[in-house]
Amino acid sequence: MGAIEMSALGMAMRQSLWLYPIVEIVHLTGIALLFGSIAMLDLRLLGLSSSVPVRRLASHVLPWTAASFVLIVPSGLAMFVAHAGDFITSPVFVLKICLILAAGANAAVFHAGAFRGASDWDVNRAPPFAARLAAALSLALWVAVIACGRLLAYT
Repeated sequence: MGAIEMSALGMAMRQSLWLYPIVEIVHLTGIALLFGSIAMLDLRLLGLSSSVPVRRLASHVLPWTAASFVLIVPSGLAMFVAHAGDFITSPVFVLKICLILAAGANAAVFHAGAFRGASDWDVNRAPPFAARLAAALSLALWVAVIACGRLLAYT
């Protein structure tokens, strides 16, 4: 991990007065975009705004979800490079990564399964249990990811 931290990026992230805070702001903006777009769809799946077609809402918010990764991934990697040794040994960081993977798996299962039948429950009908479960799990996982990210600053 020392080589990563001693890289030009790692050194710049630690030594520059403004670089780390700017990168962190980009990361937090990406997280807000990610969570906001996901929460909109998840809350719809949980029964809010049932007159809004699920498939139409998904087609509007999911591109924003994907776009958020353009902000989150590079900024997250830059922050990791600055403190790789501390992060890699942190149980909170490991938990955060595991939660992100679980959230991704949950989304993949939802889109490969319950969402394929959305035309049957698109408007003014309760989504099936599997869709509601995926939505509740998604919200819980992403809140936990955000909590772990904040806890990293204090552990």
